[in-house]
Amino acid sequence: MKDGVNGVALGVFIFFFLAVTVMGFLAARWRRAADEHTLDEWGLGGRSFGTWVTWFLLGGDLYTAYTFVAVPAAVYAAGAAGFFAVPYTILVYPLIFTFLPRLWSVSHRHGYVTTSDFVRGRFGSKGLSLAVAVTGILATMPYIALQLVGIQAVLDVMGVGGGASSNWFVKDLPLLIAFGVLAAYTYSSGLRAPALIAFVKDTLIYIVIAVAIIYIPIKLGGFDEIFKAAGAKYTAAGAGGLVPAQAGQWTYATLALGSALALFMYPHSVTATLSGRSREVIRRNTTILPLYSLMLGLLALLGFMAIAAGVKVTNGQLAIPQLFEDMFPDWFAGVAFAAIGIGALVPAAIMSIAAANLFTRNIYKDFINPAATPRQETRVSKLVSLLVKVGALVFVLTMDKTVAINFQLLGGIWILQTFPSLVGGLFTRWFHRWALLGGWAVGMLYGTIAAYGVASPTQKHFGGSSKEIPGIGEIGYIGLTAFVLNAAVAVVLTFALRALKAPDGVDETSPGDYTADAGDAGVETELPPATAEASH
Repeated sequence: MKDGVNGVALGVFIFFFLAVTVMGFLAARWRRAADEHTLDEWGLGGRSFGTWVTWFLLGGDLYTAYTFVAVPAAVYAAGAAGFFAVPYTILVYPLIFTFLPRLWSVSHRHGYVTTSDFVRGRFGSKGLSLAVAVTGILATMPYIALQLVGIQAVLDVMGVGGGASSNWFVKDLPLLIAFGVLAAYTYSSGLRAPALIAFVKDTLIYIVIAVAIIYIPIKLGGFDEIFKAAGAKYTAAGAGGLVPAQAGQWTYATLALGSALALFMYPHSVTATLSGRSREVIRRNTTILPLYSLMLGLLALLGFMAIAAGVKVTNGQLAIPQLFEDMFPDWFAGVAFAAIGIGALVPAAIMSIAAANLFTRNIYKDFINPAATPRQETRVSKLVSLLVKVGALVFVLTMDKTVAINFQLLGGIWILQTFPSLVGGLFTRWFHRWALLGGWAVGMLYGTIAAYGVASPTQKHFGGSSKEIPGIGEIGYIGLTAFVLNAAVAVVLTFALRALKAPDGVDETSPGDYTADAGDAGVETELPPATAEASH
């Protein structure tokens, strides 16, 4: 590690950071609407984005600074097991091709802004909608915090932020500045800001990975030498070499499958999806987004390169930033650090907007102020987006970074429990609203208790996301086990409640809503009771 501040890298980083800051504020003028004071405009960019804008926005949303740092860091620490992110991003796209266009269509018809809006409209249940909203907010908060952890890792390697300064304000000032800028342009421009900045972010990331995958192996003597050094490290550590031991295969497979099911349950994924201007935009995006998985596979290889380069760090999250500083010329290290930093700003902005929309539509309007006007909704959402980011910042500054990572893993377990309500509701109304709520409660309870009982070398509780699967005896992803319990309870309770003739809620959607495109003849947001009952 180089001593002191890397001035050249810092200068390049600041240049790109200022450039995207200006873009963030100018985004408020981009495609400006006649009435900006609605959640459709501030929170969904006017639902006006075409294929390429949506592609960059979704890519910027899903492939974050934490991805850039954590995926190769997992490979650096655990070997090929860290590649689980690659198969799950391959699995997810055929899955979302089946349901995202339906979600877009029904949301476009009824003006839904969040997944909870859809759940409330489909099942006529504010309670189930509230459960989905609270789960989304809880799962998103640590995810935002990890974006700030990514920025902090880059600042630490450049020699600014962190460090040994006893003055907390001086130590964390760079992160506070980055947070302040993010909060300001998100408040001003809404979803248009990350949509515009995503172009810069993704371009930088592709350039950095393309250079890294060619330049670094040349300096290290080729991929043969890289894999040989990595294999030697894992063998010496008792990990059995590059390939995971047979005992870890269930963990690998269940983690990949569970993560694939959970990815588009996150509120920020849905927010980016609903910003598309047509159903066809969403369908096209599900077919071209796998290009990012190619990038992710190459990105994961950086973990092996860090081992071969002799990178030694006490915090694994610093391994890749440190690799870039050690191997690249200072000016290009600055470009790489800018890619990671901007890669944090884009998803953090979308996540805070998504969490704020959930609070505004499904807590504030449903339970606090049902008569809220669109202008009031927008104002509340803007303020809550600031509070969400402040909460994430406090989380990062006051808690150990491994705690933030483990809470994000817990968030993945939680968000998967909304799958039956959302995806199930898009294809059938057979599930009873109370059964879905019961299944959600069982899944959340089991997942939380099971995760609480997992220890790690640094933590007594919430030390990981894998545990023995009851009845099977193999170690598997807790979130997937909780999901299976959730679905089983929902099925059993639905049979019981239907036998008892428990009352259904009113479904305000109709079959044609799920295949409608922009420009198709619309329907009333609130259907007459007789029509709604007939659509069951």
